[in-house]
Amino acid sequence: MNPVTLVGGIAIALLALLVFIFLVVAPPAPRVARDRRLAPGVEHISTLSRVTGKTTAAIESATAKRTRRLFGPRELELAGIKTEPSGFVILVASAACVLALIGAVIGFANGTSFVWAILLALLAPVGAKFVVSGRTSRRRARFRDQIDDTVQMMAGSLRAGHGLSRTVGAVASEAESPTSEELARVVNEVRLGRSLAESLSVTAQRMQSEDFEWVAQAVAINQETGGNLAEVLDQVGKTIRDRNEIRRQVKALSAEGRLSAIVLIALPIVVFLFLIIVQPTYFNAFFSTVVGVVALILAGVLLIVGSIWTLLTVRVKF
Repeated sequence: MNPVTLVGGIAIALLALLVFIFLVVAPPAPRVARDRRLAPGVEHISTLSRVTGKTTAAIESATAKRTRRLFGPRELELAGIKTEPSGFVILVASAACVLALIGAVIGFANGTSFVWAILLALLAPVGAKFVVSGRTSRRRARFRDQIDDTVQMMAGSLRAGHGLSRTVGAVASEAESPTSEELARVVNEVRLGRSLAESLSVTAQRMQSEDFEWVAQAVAINQETGGNLAEVLDQVGKTIRDRNEIRRQVKALSAEGRLSAIVLIALPIVVFLFLIIVQPTYFNAFFSTVVGVVALILAGVLLIVGSIWTLLTVRVKF
């Protein structure tokens, strides 16, 4: 049987099943609005909401005692993801189930459904980890780019006669994200009794910013010895601006190497997926023999090592 015909038949059958469920089995939508059908003060919780709540509670209780978590609250917070860790795990698990089903359909023609299901299911947590890491890197990069404006706002507010704590609060309310979120966290920590210099230093470590560490050190020295903090912040801001200018220049000069690295890494993956879609039987020999499976594993390991090597080569540390 032609694999394309088989996959098309399965897709049509699934579509017919969905049409039967939503148009025949499921009841029609009520004519009266939901808020008019509920008694005042009564909160209606659907079965799906109860099942989802119990699932997230079970995942949270199972992972609460673990010190190292794949998608912990700290990692999600650094990435700017507002979802709870248990809910994010459910999303990743759902994506893994969908990818596993797709892999089973792809490998059904040549008897490799199990292999394809496992491989595609593993893409969900790996892809989610890459997404979280990428969002964290971009968020930290935006924070570094905003330090110059943050220091200028702090110096201007100090010249206007505001206190240091009030200055940080004003910058937190006026700055853009993620600076506003991080400084709001500093304000809350200060209200709970933590020193301002220590909170700023912890923020610099969280965001991996040497420039903001200078700001924290300037605040700490000023709190110990006194002096004109506005002038000190002006000098720190000038140094940060010069460093940012050099950093942008280095990034522009290394753009060609980084683009070449992306093309070299993506080319074998794209060609492999293209051949799988266009000619599904092209790789049958690799999955049906031990030598073919070992060759695929070796190719994957070499691709990973080469990708890491290439990324380290084109990365310019400043």
